[in-house]
Amino acid sequence: MRRARIRRKDADLTRAHVHTRMTCTHGHGCANSTGRKSWFNADLLSALVCAALLLAGVLAPRFGADEAAARVLLWISCAAGGWHVAIRSLQQLLRRKLDVDLLMLVAAIGAGIINQWTEGAVLLFLFSLGHGLENLASERARHAIRALGTLTPTTARVVRGGIESDVPVESLRVGDLVRIKPAERVAVDGEVLEGETTVDQSPITGESVPVRKSLGASVFAGTLNGDGVITVRTTKLASETTMARMIRLVEESQSAKGRVQRMTERFTAVYTPIVLGGVPVLIALLVFAFEMNFAEAFLRAMAVLVGASPCALAISTPSAMLAGIAQAARSGVLIKGGMHLEALGTICAIAFDKTGTITQGRPEVQQVIGVGGTTERDVITVAAALNRNSSHPLALAISRRAAQDAGSAAVPDVESVRALPGRGIEGSAAGTRLAVVGPRALGRDGLPTASPEVRRQITDLESAAQTVSVVTRGPTVIGVIAISDQVRPDVKTILARLKSLGIARLVLLTGDNKTVAARVAEPLGVDEIHAELLPEDKITEVRRLLDKWQSVAMVGDGVNDAPALASATVGVAMGASGTDVALEAADIALMADDLSKLPFAVGLSRRARSIVRQNVVISMAVVAMLIPFAAMGVVPLSAAVVLHEGSTVVVAFNALRLLRYREST
Repeated sequence: MRRARIRRKDADLTRAHVHTRMTCTHGHGCANSTGRKSWFNADLLSALVCAALLLAGVLAPRFGADEAAARVLLWISCAAGGWHVAIRSLQQLLRRKLDVDLLMLVAAIGAGIINQWTEGAVLLFLFSLGHGLENLASERARHAIRALGTLTPTTARVVRGGIESDVPVESLRVGDLVRIKPAERVAVDGEVLEGETTVDQSPITGESVPVRKSLGASVFAGTLNGDGVITVRTTKLASETTMARMIRLVEESQSAKGRVQRMTERFTAVYTPIVLGGVPVLIALLVFAFEMNFAEAFLRAMAVLVGASPCALAISTPSAMLAGIAQAARSGVLIKGGMHLEALGTICAIAFDKTGTITQGRPEVQQVIGVGGTTERDVITVAAALNRNSSHPLALAISRRAAQDAGSAAVPDVESVRALPGRGIEGSAAGTRLAVVGPRALGRDGLPTASPEVRRQITDLESAAQTVSVVTRGPTVIGVIAISDQVRPDVKTILARLKSLGIARLVLLTGDNKTVAARVAEPLGVDEIHAELLPEDKITEVRRLLDKWQSVAMVGDGVNDAPALASATVGVAMGASGTDVALEAADIALMADDLSKLPFAVGLSRRARSIVRQNVVISMAVVAMLIPFAAMGVVPLSAAVVLHEGSTVVVAFNALRLLRYREST
């Protein structure tokens, strides 16, 4: 398949729209996926009718029917087997394109011109049968994606005024309360307001173990509730749930073609008219140079025409890419196009952000130190006031510590809060400037400097792998907050798996100080560490890696690292099920906060590239064999069709092996 286009109203993407008609444009035509059973498609039906009429036409004379009646049956057989091919070819001609279907149609018409109606009917029967089986195989890959959409309920149990009622999910508004009972599918994206339960999130994140959900936890449409009753506040419309957007992005991703696919399409666009132009030359050569009668020369030329048709080549790449994308989606990895799946398989170096990627992304305050007589509670209170509306992991850690401290002073009203990119945050209270910044920001932009004693404390904390935030009020440093994040327990194993897959360089990029970065990365087997980086510095480092390794992946949270993600060959976002920006910023999104999916994705992409190479070799080998053998008469027209269509089906089913891909352990 070249690509699948989704024809739908942009306003909605719900379960009904997932079963929208998908049109294959690789030149063969594909099954009409409008909710019919997966074994039904127009080519397969044409092949069955064509075969029945062909058999009747061949057997008719043996049962006393005259030749005219048998010929009529063969004519109808050709029409049944060829109408679909003829329509597709005409559509392509109207677009001024010559495709591989046209080659087969010309061959069938040629057989009829020299009164070889049986040969023509056999050709069209096998051609339709081959495409029917190919479409059946391709439908399995598309079904793996569309099946996700059927998991989302079409109705939700909404609670309004204390009364429960079932309403269509399309009618829900942000803020509506939805009650989810045990063993029911969650109907909306939202946050838990009441109750506690476990939820199977595998359709979204690929997690094999149910996740505990309590007050404030996020839940996703299409996931399966466990044994508890929960009330959820809707946070997204039905058309914008994580499930709906994931399906939409996967389906649209089929238009993002990889390098091999683009090269194949350019080749077939030039190759097809050359083959059509070469047929009359071959006929003339056989008739005048080899003194062959016209009918036999014409039939050989038709066999060459069939053998030269690059149908298997046309589907060799897109069929593998679609199957790979489908398998990744089922495993909680969203790959936004065949070009990104292909590119991931070429990666030589990977750069990782630290917080939320190498570490768990939930730092906690370990120590608060007051300076110059300021109490610890005053320090944490000022820091919490500035970070009240921030979603940065360090800000959330400060807010959690302030909430836990029952003795904290009243949080002051802070005005004009603004971020200092790469340095911290500042605001004002009662006309006094307040700031929470990293140690290296002190003495810059009007911020105070630290005393030698405070510098010593900062150095001691950083040497213990703590991230330090300095709190200032006016011209004075009033305190220091030490925060640390824990390394993911399985990171070392994950990085070793990436090395075993052939990744030559693993690099850590972080805004933290060098001591913290080294303490975190060195035990993990990271090859390079670059610390104290501003966002623009990360872009510089990614570009440096590109200059050296040509193909580089960047792994980050999809929000703070968006510029670096965009600069890399492939951008990989962590925990994309929880962030809107991650789905848009990255080329690949690990839907769960699970770095172990990265080796799976790299291995899958490399297997996909291997299968593409196999498919190209198979398709080109068959074409290279059939052209000379058909020209010499060794392979007749009917045998050429069998071998040609057989290679197409082999290529399609070879690609489907990706649907069973599992990372080797």
